[in-house]
Amino acid sequence: MNSIKNVPARVLSRRPGHSLEAEREQFDKTQAISISKAINTQEAPVKEKHARRIILGTHHEKGAFTFWSYAIGLPLPSSSILSWKFCHVLHKVLRDGHPNVLHDCQRYRSNIREIGDLWGHLHDRYGQLVNVYTKLLLTKISFHLKHPQFPAGLEVTDEVLEKAAGTDVNNIFQLTVEMFDYMDCELKLSESVFRQLNTAIAVSQMSSGQCRLAPLIQVIQDCSHLYHYTVKLMFKLHSCLPADTLQGHRDRFHEQFHSLRNFFRRASDMLYFKRLIQIPRLPEGPPNFLRASALAEHIKPVVVIPEEAPEDEEPENLIEISTGPPAGEPAVVADLFEQTFGPPNGSMKDDRDLQIESLKREVETLRAELDKIKLEAQRYISQLKGQVNALEAELEEQRKQKQKALVDNEQLRHELSQLRAAQLEGERNQGLREEAEKKASATEARYNKLKEKHSELINTHAELLRKNADTAKQLTVTQQSQEEVARVKEQLAFQVEQVKRESEMKLEEQSDQLEKLKRELEAKAAELVRVQEALSRTEQSGSELSSRLDTLSAEKDALSSTVRQREADLLATQSLVREKEAALSQEQQRSSQERNELQGRLADKEFQEQGLQQRLLDEQFAMLRGTAAEAERILQDAMGKLDDPLHLRCTSSPDYLVSRAQAALDSMSALEKGHAQYLTSRADASALVAALTRFSHLAADTIVHGGATSHLAPTDPADRLIDTCKECGARALELVGQLQDQQALLQAQPSRVRPPLQGILQLGQELKPKSLDVRQEELGAMVDKEMAATSAAIEDAVRRIEDMMNQARHASSGVKLEVNERILNSCTDLMKAIRLLVTTSTSLQKEIVESGRGAATQQEFYAKNSRWTEGLISASKAVGWGATQLVESADKVVLHTGKYEELIVCSHEIAASTAQLVAASKVKADKHSPHLSRLQECSRTVNEMAANVVASTKSGQEQIEDRDTMDFSGLSLIKLKKQEMETQVRVLELEKTLEVERVRLGELRKQHYMLAGAVGTPNEEEPSRPSAAPHSGTSKKPPLAQKPSVTPKQDHQLDKKDGIYSAQLVNY
Repeated sequence: MNSIKNVPARVLSRRPGHSLEAEREQFDKTQAISISKAINTQEAPVKEKHARRIILGTHHEKGAFTFWSYAIGLPLPSSSILSWKFCHVLHKVLRDGHPNVLHDCQRYRSNIREIGDLWGHLHDRYGQLVNVYTKLLLTKISFHLKHPQFPAGLEVTDEVLEKAAGTDVNNIFQLTVEMFDYMDCELKLSESVFRQLNTAIAVSQMSSGQCRLAPLIQVIQDCSHLYHYTVKLMFKLHSCLPADTLQGHRDRFHEQFHSLRNFFRRASDMLYFKRLIQIPRLPEGPPNFLRASALAEHIKPVVVIPEEAPEDEEPENLIEISTGPPAGEPAVVADLFEQTFGPPNGSMKDDRDLQIESLKREVETLRAELDKIKLEAQRYISQLKGQVNALEAELEEQRKQKQKALVDNEQLRHELSQLRAAQLEGERNQGLREEAEKKASATEARYNKLKEKHSELINTHAELLRKNADTAKQLTVTQQSQEEVARVKEQLAFQVEQVKRESEMKLEEQSDQLEKLKRELEAKAAELVRVQEALSRTEQSGSELSSRLDTLSAEKDALSSTVRQREADLLATQSLVREKEAALSQEQQRSSQERNELQGRLADKEFQEQGLQQRLLDEQFAMLRGTAAEAERILQDAMGKLDDPLHLRCTSSPDYLVSRAQAALDSMSALEKGHAQYLTSRADASALVAALTRFSHLAADTIVHGGATSHLAPTDPADRLIDTCKECGARALELVGQLQDQQALLQAQPSRVRPPLQGILQLGQELKPKSLDVRQEELGAMVDKEMAATSAAIEDAVRRIEDMMNQARHASSGVKLEVNERILNSCTDLMKAIRLLVTTSTSLQKEIVESGRGAATQQEFYAKNSRWTEGLISASKAVGWGATQLVESADKVVLHTGKYEELIVCSHEIAASTAQLVAASKVKADKHSPHLSRLQECSRTVNEMAANVVASTKSGQEQIEDRDTMDFSGLSLIKLKKQEMETQVRVLELEKTLEVERVRLGELRKQHYMLAGAVGTPNEEEPSRPSAAPHSGTSKKPPLAQKPSVTPKQDHQLDKKDGIYSAQLVNY
């Protein structure tokens, strides 16, 4: 047998290599070609065969190292379409690639995030889609790394899902929330794509539309699995937790269900998806999680990908490097001399030809380098333009923040002025209330000593005068504390102004720095223009060299005439070539020097930009730290006031506390948003500074008014309110302390302050008493209606008294007729005085409305001042009721079916009701108003007429009782003794009954005050009392013959200061 012992080298070189190095080289080459064809700048969808080769490559090498090694070199910041197709290919690689792809992609999370942030700041249609797509990819990587049971393709069995969820309710709850977030990212990408496309059928058949729609195939596959898993987990949660706890989960699922159903419906209508994917149809309504049997009705949506027709493979020109000659320039055409005489020295080429070829190669090399420099310069210019746009956007944001800070400053000033006015009025009303309480206690003491002598009444009057002096001293101390609070408010306003000025100065400094950066960027642009000019000059020199080479070739053709001329010309040509080579070398050296110089300048500029960026970060944090320190001082001052003895005299209403707590809760959202923005971008702390300033003031205000409100609250709610305020202050101080430290800034949680604020808000709502069930839009009509009803009731009372007088003249005579006429005449005078007072009060009320409503309507004025309006309504009802009761009591006295004491009490009651009407009218009236003077005069007249009624009633009672003289002449000693003992027994019984009735009267008054405080509506100018929350619904107004639920002034509450003189009661 013959064997081949010596195999030629040419045959060995043509055999295919089986070494690992050759396979790796071929694999890298194939992957590079597939990646370059799949990820390009053409606005067309990624071809499936290129993506399939990339995915097979990840399974071949068991990872994505090769993919990322080529992907990092792609110029993604230069083209949004390139970035979009990169995200699409990465999504397919994550879904269908090797499981180790997830860990390889985790190392490049920062690159993915940077690409998304870069295109998110630019106004580019594909750029906005890239921003949303990168967020989806980052969420996908995080979810699958945290839950390795779920592959990137999201296809697992129900048993694996049950095992991943486990039996712990907290784990199931958390897994459901993460899947909701995953689904939100998927749906947001689909909505962004559809928002940029017209949903017409023709759009899905265009390459530009298909380029945007292609990634939605992977989105549909992910959403179908996520929908099935969330349904399973929701049914499992409802089997473990009550339905109320999962209300938020159900709402979020229903929202995602409708969005997903709409997405599937719109995608099914497009021709592009019909040939690539079979989209499932979701049911008309979401599953009913409250019914456990509904799980059996759930059908898992299945996405079907049809089998694709085999695509024609593109032929690839594979060049065998081992056997082929090196690629070079085309052969130079032989000249006439070579054709005639052949090449000199055998087959060797002439030196001049070799030099010409080398010069041509060098020229081509220089051209390639010039093209590369041009590309680098263009990429650098685009990066600089992007930085300029980002800086301009940041400058515009700073201007907006400055304008917002100015508006917030004006609002704070306005709120501060309102707070001062309300506090002054509150202190004044508090003093009046304390004075009224002391007078009530003194009058109660006088009532208990009605049986004593006239000298004891004089001593009691002297004691009241001393208490009045003490009250004046207390009022002086209250005014001093009020002035001190005003000074503290002025200091706070000055500190706020100082912080605002510092913020404005820092904003101006930042704008100057931005202007400097712009000027430096313009200088860089000018330098780039100069570089381009130098490159153009280099191109011109290259063209000159090419023309000279043409001249040399012409000279070479001319040398074919004679050998002597050829030798002479050859020497000349060699000298010229040497000179050109020297010129070319000099030009190359100069170009390299300029390039090195430009690179050095670019490095210096980058270093300067990094320094400026670090300086900007330091200044922003210094501004934040100063603001946090000031906020800490404000909160410490508010916390100190809770334990300050001087603050015990300060009071506030639950209504105002609720408004302050609600405002502080509203500012929490801005604080959390500003904190998140600052953690995202440390170069901009303006939003966090503004939110922290507003929050600190509102939180301190809430704490101070919480302490002030607790001074009027019952013991248990007051203690809980103080504890909640202290907890709120402690958490707020902890938060501002963390904001002053860069290390603790990341762990700061502004949301921890929200629960104490909500607790303060809830306690304030509990402390608010109920009000009359009247809608504000009905208040204006009710005022006029009640005043008219009161006038009508008084007119009716006058007519009834006249009728009673006529009947008394016919039915009685003598002393009884005289007594009845005197009583009825005094009642008639009282009614006329009340009628005049009501008319004057109506005129004063109209004057108040006209002077205070401005451009608003009368109904709007009543609705705005609802408490004052309800006070007028209550006073009008009380006057009408008193008039009706007075007439009925007088009728009973005339008919001898009633008691004189009832008439006296009704007189006191109607005097107190008219005093309440006068007080309600005086609240908003101008002190120099003529109607107010007439109203006060009418009030004095009503008081005098009421005293006349009481006096005439007492005198009539004495006249009638004097007629019944006691005759004991016919009684014996034993009978007299017996009647004396019976009378003593009767006296003891009456005294005991009197004591019991006094206790009952006290309890009745106490209960009446409690009901009046819970149902009655205080005036708008009484912030010291808890204000009632407005109720919706229809108004339930009592008739005139029924006593309304108000706080009437008793006879011991009448004061000369209000134009009312108290009448002394007798023991009856």
